[in-house]
Formats: sequence, C-alpha cells, structure tokens
Amino acid sequence: MVICIYNARTLASEATIENLMMQAKKIKYDVIGLTETRRRHPLNVVYETGEELFLGTCDSRSVGGVGVLVNT
Repeated sequence: MVICIYNARTLASEATIENLMMQAKKIKYDVIGLTETRRRHPLNVVYETGEELFLGTCDSRSVGGVGVLVNT
C-alpha cells in the first residue's frame, strides 16, 4: 500500500480539484492525505475511474481543512 501526503494549499474551486486529480494520475498511490484544503463546504465524490475524494471543511478564517483521496 502506497500512502502519500499532500499540502494542497487550497481545494476550494473545481479547477484546483481537477488539477489535483490530473497530478494524482501521474503517480502510483493507494491513499493521499490532503492538508490545507480550505473548503467551506464538505465534498464527497466518487469518480468513474474508481477514485474517491473526501474533503472536510476549514475553520471560519478559511484556514486548515483536511481530506483524503483514495484509489480503489
């Protein structure tokens, strides 16, 4: 099992999430732990590729936030 950690700096927009997914395709991974996601609303997505993305929320100052990208 390959576990990675990535400081995303923000995954608040669709464009930054798409960039994360494109970069993740370039490496072999099972799980990527995500930090500094800075999302105001949680997000849970299952992609056609089998990847699953779970993002939590940050505090009221738009600081922090964690998530996980799982390659099933």
